[in-house]
Amino acid sequence: MRIGGLIPFSTVDWPGQLAAVVFCQGCPWRCRYCQNPHLQPAGIPSAYRWQDVLAFLERRRGLLDAVVFSGGEPVLQADLPDAVRAVRALGYRVGLHTAGIYPRRIERLLPLVDWVGLDVKAPARAYAQLTGVPDSAEAAFTSLRLLQTAGVAYELRCTWHPHLLAEQDMIELGSELAQLGEDRLVVQVCRPHGCARTLGEAVPGPETFAGVRRHLRLVSLRP
Repeated sequence: MRIGGLIPFSTVDWPGQLAAVVFCQGCPWRCRYCQNPHLQPAGIPSAYRWQDVLAFLERRRGLLDAVVFSGGEPVLQADLPDAVRAVRALGYRVGLHTAGIYPRRIERLLPLVDWVGLDVKAPARAYAQLTGVPDSAEAAFTSLRLLQTAGVAYELRCTWHPHLLAEQDMIELGSELAQLGEDRLVVQVCRPHGCARTLGEAVPGPETFAGVRRHLRLVSLRP
């Protein structure tokens, strides 16, 4: 495992769970609002040894509910299933943050995890513009369909910055999700600090969210 970071305690990365968060190194997408650009290169040395992470989790048994694998894109790493099994053997529930980049790998991983936070980045037509990768929408929406049939709890999240997605884009995304049978999308306000590219400070205001909510009952907000 190539590990780029570790948060010992979080209440927000898996709502309702007290979790440690393991940030996996590497991501093939270059999303314009990415706040972890240091995690994008896949081949750099790990910031933490996996054995040390397991030792930390051993000491925290009984104090934490879960471990969330985030990134980067954690599914990029071929040994992630073994890492998940090792965490489960310690008695933890396991969560996964993913952009849905590798649907087949996600399909094999789903029986091992308890919850998935799937980043849904844009309406299908605008995906490549945001990720910098052609056909990225196909991968993400294929992963969503796999989640819908897997019986695993999941949450759909979209990070929103108005310089990247207009209000109409959000309405379009919500309509696409509703057509797929989804009734909830958590909108996370983009914080431009730490982003690899300059986006400016503009974030969606209350009036913008009110406009989206008038069209889409499925939208909820997470600051």
